[in-house]
Amino acid sequence: MGKALIIGCGGVASVAIQKCCQNSDVFEEICIASRTKSKCDALKEKLDGKTATKITTEKVDADNVDELCELISKVKPDLVMNIALPYQDLTIMDACLKCGVNYMDTANYEPEDITEPKWKAVYDKRCEELGFSAYFDYSWQWAYKKKFEEAGLTALLGSGFDPGVTQAYCAYAQKHLFDRIDTIDILDCNGGDHGYPFATNFNPEINLREVSAPGSYWENGKWVEIPAMSIKREYDFAEVGKKDMYLLHHEEIESLAKNIPDVKRIRFFMTFGQSYLTHMNCLENVGMLSTEPIDFEGSKIVPIQFLKALLPDPATLGPRTVGKTNIGCIFTGVKDGKEKTAYIYNVCDHQECYKEVGSQAISYTTGVPAMIGAMMLMTGKWNKPGVYTVEEFDPDPYMEQLNKCGLPWQIDESPALVD
Repeated sequence: MGKALIIGCGGVASVAIQKCCQNSDVFEEICIASRTKSKCDALKEKLDGKTATKITTEKVDADNVDELCELISKVKPDLVMNIALPYQDLTIMDACLKCGVNYMDTANYEPEDITEPKWKAVYDKRCEELGFSAYFDYSWQWAYKKKFEEAGLTALLGSGFDPGVTQAYCAYAQKHLFDRIDTIDILDCNGGDHGYPFATNFNPEINLREVSAPGSYWENGKWVEIPAMSIKREYDFAEVGKKDMYLLHHEEIESLAKNIPDVKRIRFFMTFGQSYLTHMNCLENVGMLSTEPIDFEGSKIVPIQFLKALLPDPATLGPRTVGKTNIGCIFTGVKDGKEKTAYIYNVCDHQECYKEVGSQAISYTTGVPAMIGAMMLMTGKWNKPGVYTVEEFDPDPYMEQLNKCGLPWQIDESPALVD
């Protein structure tokens, strides 16, 4: 069918790459590129002889547009899959525009340096006008919409689980289950246990930034921002049990509010154990979650990057993580004049994921949808010039592939609601 250039070779990328190789009728060729080529080579060696997909590897600095363009010109892919860090979204989009190739990623743009004057000016204006202060938002990538339209190219943003699958659930609910959706609660429960006193299930820098930031939700046409972790609820998750969950700001709220304009409220909750929160609060209190460089013995270091080097690599958690995740969306609304509720969700087993692709379920639940989003573009099932999030496309082929590729979903028609 075609060729994909995959930028990134961490835990999520490793899953996406392996799932591409399980679908070699679509991904006839892939090129894996990263700053650390040895990682790409090791994964290629692991997969060689086990797939019909032809695999090559390259070294690339994803912060450098010229270097990216040189690589794209050499590989000549049909699609660039950005599974690197959100910091690199804009440079990779720039390179795709210059080289005339479709683009996709798993998370929206945020800057590595939050003190950079140009970004800070836009950020301050957005905080004042819209009322939420998260460092990540869609505005920078939505600004590329006209450029991608004029180039006849598609950019698919945020095809992970949340964002990504959760938005497909919303589009599916809108298409098949409801005439009007009133509220959406997105619940992300990780019931897994890795045995460490403290570790993060995906990139520590991104994870800890997200959790320590103020929470926010969409209600009655505007943002409501709250202190970090100040709204807590308990929920009884199927196949996991009762867990404490906290309201966070999350990027798909922003796009869903735009694309489901009649919705009255959208919230996002994520589960955390008390030990995790205690560790995180201690680290934040001593400045270890800061992204601003400090002087240390004559060198500049960024505290959260130093912490990242000390913590277990999320890619190594697979063999020791047991338990399940439960991630989904609870909807309230109206169908055929009657009030209706529904919970669309997936349950994923950490050890089953490890048996299949050598990763824990957090990487799996992001890596599989990354491959599926790429499949939608590669097969032409999703094909319209511009910059879009998952809910702006037909959910049916995406939802079908979730069932086929390891993330089967189910619907509870009478779920417990979150107060």
